[in-house]
Amino acid sequence: MPSNFPILSLLVFLPLLGSLVLLPFRRNHDALRLITLIFSVAELAVSAWVLTASSFAQATGAPAGFFLYEDLPWIERFGIRYTLGMDGISLLMVLLTSFITVIAVLVSWNGIKERLPLYYSLLLAMETGIQGVFLGLDLFLFYLFWEVMLIPMFFLIGIWGHGRRIYSAVKFFLYTFFGSLLMLVAIISLYLRHGAQAGHYSFSLFELIHTSIPYEISVWLFAAFLFAFAIKFPVFPLHTWLPDAHTDAPTAGSVILASLMLKTGAYGLIRFGFPLFPEAARACTPLIYTVSVIGIAYGAWIAFAQLDMKRLVAYSSVSHMGFVALGIAAWSPVALSGAVLQMVNHGVTTGALFALVGMLDERTDSREIATYGGIWGKVPALSFFFLLFCMASAGVPGLNNFVGEFLVLVGTFRVSPMAAAGAFLGVVLTLIYTVRLVQEILFGKEKKPLTLRDLSAREGGVLAALAIAAVYLGVHPGPVLELVRVPIALLVGGM
Repeated sequence: MPSNFPILSLLVFLPLLGSLVLLPFRRNHDALRLITLIFSVAELAVSAWVLTASSFAQATGAPAGFFLYEDLPWIERFGIRYTLGMDGISLLMVLLTSFITVIAVLVSWNGIKERLPLYYSLLLAMETGIQGVFLGLDLFLFYLFWEVMLIPMFFLIGIWGHGRRIYSAVKFFLYTFFGSLLMLVAIISLYLRHGAQAGHYSFSLFELIHTSIPYEISVWLFAAFLFAFAIKFPVFPLHTWLPDAHTDAPTAGSVILASLMLKTGAYGLIRFGFPLFPEAARACTPLIYTVSVIGIAYGAWIAFAQLDMKRLVAYSSVSHMGFVALGIAAWSPVALSGAVLQMVNHGVTTGALFALVGMLDERTDSREIATYGGIWGKVPALSFFFLLFCMASAGVPGLNNFVGEFLVLVGTFRVSPMAAAGAFLGVVLTLIYTVRLVQEILFGKEKKPLTLRDLSAREGGVLAALAIAAVYLGVHPGPVLELVRVPIALLVGGM
């Protein structure tokens, strides 16, 4: 591609184009699925091309560390620019988003039978919102994409969900929207203060970073950002919307919610929260340590008590994302590298577990653990992947979660031994609920006769792709860590 080709804009808006293309295909369901898959695979191909073809040299006119950069005037009267940028961290998140969207399309293949044009259009539109969050460097643009990704998920849960889907959709919307409003107030306050100091108004991250803010005010502004991002993580005790949303969402909704949307909160804290308010962030670090450690232990403990597999995996997300929050709070190269890697690891492992639960639910119309038992002898392929991803979730060495959690614990121990020791308790509790789940589902005594079929070629392909990612990240994480080394060094050193 030519050097001035807007590759970042293509990554953001290609899924939206696919969303619009789908609308005329109201009756031909096979064409709908195929077109959605084509656009999602095309997005993944473009993301992979960026990874393999880019020299990773700094883009012309770009801030340090960014190898792709687009900056155009948009609403000049208010200092709003169309600014997109990609460094190693955002590239990882873009790749994860593209990959998981393909997985979400494939797991929806037979599970969604009603209102398919709207369903797949929302799925692709949500991908545009998420990609925009990971690439936007103008705070107005970032906030716009932050809100855009909220709307499709609300409808996915409310229309195609199960159980108390309306309740869960509204709860999800209210929690995240309230946090977003607080962040909007903080963005506007920062924008006005910058304009008063610099003589011109701007939403650019790299201009707002240099704004001088009294410590007392910066604490409140950081708290607003932290609250908005912590809800999306979710950090204890702001997590209560998550189990309901996961339990009642369709399988693809749960996969995207766990694998991608939770990561937008962590990414926002890394990209905007800590760099914009470094002193306030340091002051709030003990609080973040505390809620992270509580969330790790609490999520694992509550997961052990669950009777619904989907709810168990949802609470495990609260626990695993606590490690990400812990690594960000430590704000050291090792811990932050572990946190970014764990964001990818969690997306792969938890997305796979939600896909597996959805596959079992399609076969038996039940997610209750008590429904199953001894399925290892009936469906060996499905059972193999179930065991593999449970082992990955438990942090078994050689699989992906081990590396991320190990780096977070080591990096945190260097700056806060007590926080690292508390987080280690969560590793032990994770092993306990994972062993219980594997024992009861795969090897336990069969409660009642079940007629199960093993994986189809489509299902096997989905799980094999996720398994390859889990094993690769577990045995050879070096290239991923090298990708984020420079941007993390710049973040920790002060942008």
